[in-house]
Amino acid sequence: MRVMIAGKEVPKSDLLGYLTMWKLSQMRRQDASAPLVLVIVCAGVVLASLDLFIVNLALPSMARDLHQHSLSTLSWVLNGYAIVYAALLVLFGRLSEARARQNGFLIGALVFTVASAACGAAPNLGTLIAFRVVQAMGAALLTPASLSLVLATASPERRPGAVRAWTAVGGAAAAFGPVVGGFLVALSWRWVFYVNVPIGLAAVLIGWLRLPNVPGHPVKRPDAVGAALVTAGIALLSLGLVEANSWGWGTGRLILTLAVAAALIGAFVIHLTRHHNPLFDPDLLRVRAFRGAALVSLVFSIAFGAMLLSIVLWMQDAWGWSALQTGLAFAPGPLMVPLFGLVFTGPLISRFGPGRVIAAGSSMYALGITWWLLRASLRPDYLGQVLPGTLLTGVGVGLTMPTFMSTGAGALPPQAFATGSAVLNMLRQVGLAIGVSVFVAVVGVPRTGSAQLVAWQHGWGVIAAIAGLAALVGAVALRAGRPADTAGMPAPSGHAVPVEEPA
Repeated sequence: MRVMIAGKEVPKSDLLGYLTMWKLSQMRRQDASAPLVLVIVCAGVVLASLDLFIVNLALPSMARDLHQHSLSTLSWVLNGYAIVYAALLVLFGRLSEARARQNGFLIGALVFTVASAACGAAPNLGTLIAFRVVQAMGAALLTPASLSLVLATASPERRPGAVRAWTAVGGAAAAFGPVVGGFLVALSWRWVFYVNVPIGLAAVLIGWLRLPNVPGHPVKRPDAVGAALVTAGIALLSLGLVEANSWGWGTGRLILTLAVAAALIGAFVIHLTRHHNPLFDPDLLRVRAFRGAALVSLVFSIAFGAMLLSIVLWMQDAWGWSALQTGLAFAPGPLMVPLFGLVFTGPLISRFGPGRVIAAGSSMYALGITWWLLRASLRPDYLGQVLPGTLLTGVGVGLTMPTFMSTGAGALPPQAFATGSAVLNMLRQVGLAIGVSVFVAVVGVPRTGSAQLVAWQHGWGVIAAIAGLAALVGAVALRAGRPADTAGMPAPSGHAVPVEEPA
């Protein structure tokens, strides 16, 4: 037996379910405007980015509570998240292209929120790392969908500014992680995860009510083999780096681990170029602006990940400061990120071009790290050592991150928004994981205060050098005077987009 409801025949057995869904659908209000879409999806981006580093300050408290004091082992709370996040970003970016983008965002935010609650309740380190991996899965789904929603709803002339805002919010959230973490750890390290729950639920509810429908388009089945290769390769590379000091740099165990990591990453590159449906279209890298932004994203993120871990551990371990003191001391740097990312970066790019802005930002960042290196002392000296370097690195992040993200995403045709943004974010997360691993490998396990001072100076020297390399890469790969192109990128009609320069 069927019943007519709103002009549609519904089987009587399905009547209750249909009425429920129909009533819920009536609760939806008018679709949000482009600025409101940006605000809604930025709530999800804050979750994913904030959580990348909010646990930095919680590591000492976590170590005491879970009876685990090895920095190399604890680093997997950070790297387990970052590696899985990186590996799944492109895979889930491809999936989001085939389906309504708002659904990908909402499902990802919900998974992330539930996993956050589970992390907070974790009884041991292994369980915590496992749920961090689930968190990363949710973040990897919501991140490309969020940027795709921003790009799809913003007018073409407003897209670069929208991307800069999206990136600045994410960068500020990541940099503010230690600040927020300082307050939460004063309660309990578990609150660094519980805090995600109300934010996540609010983003899901408001997003379901207001996000517009952005339909997907047909895509081939994503390449899970490529995702597995890059995940295993980066994981083994990180493992080799963080365990290098305990295993010994010349041991067969370390050499074998790094060799297998290199082989897997090499296999991924070969697979990418030869597979009929690779993880992402390698023709993306033929787009000059995207290629340059991708290189900067990887190199600068190595320096960024290492910096955040280094200064947080320095103030807590070397100076003996509490998590709350450390978080407040670090706060002025993150304040520079939205200020420069939202106010100054756009006009500077228009006047000087993205390459020079990235070069300037990365150089400022390297200068801030160098200040820490030269002024480092076991005697706490916040105004003389930490504050100037924190301000300089904050300015550097605010100039560099929004520039490479807006430049790379803005160079792509609409049908590649989700995958292209996922590639850039994947490289960011790979860089963050490598940065943490490199820092752990460089500083080792110092036994005395003077040894710790020397180790951190070496670590900061390496970070400054990497930031300097990012400045050079940006200046060369994104130099002014050549028009952006979309070389080799397929248009929706299936025909190639006209190019303005040879690949």
